Amino acid sequence: MASATVTSKGQTTIPKEVREAAKLRSGDRIHFTVLEDGTILVRVKNRSVRDLAVKPPRGKHVSADQMNR
Repeated sequence: MASATVTSKGQTTIPKEVREAAKLRSGDRIHFTVLEDGTILVRVKNRSVRDLAVKPPRGKHVSADQMNR
C-alpha cells in the first residue's frame, strides 16, 4: 500500500509505484469523485477523444446504400 502526506497548501506527491501503475506522466490530469459514503475515486484523465477515434480499414469502400442496409 502506498501513502503520501498532504502539505499545508493541500499538495502531495503521488508515490512512484502509483504513478507507474496508472501510467501517469507529467502533465496528465486526474479527476476526483467523492461518493456519498465518503469513498474517493481517483481517475486518470490522460486520454483525449482523439485517442479513442477508430479509423476504418483502408481499401474497403462502402456505398451509402450498403451502409443503410
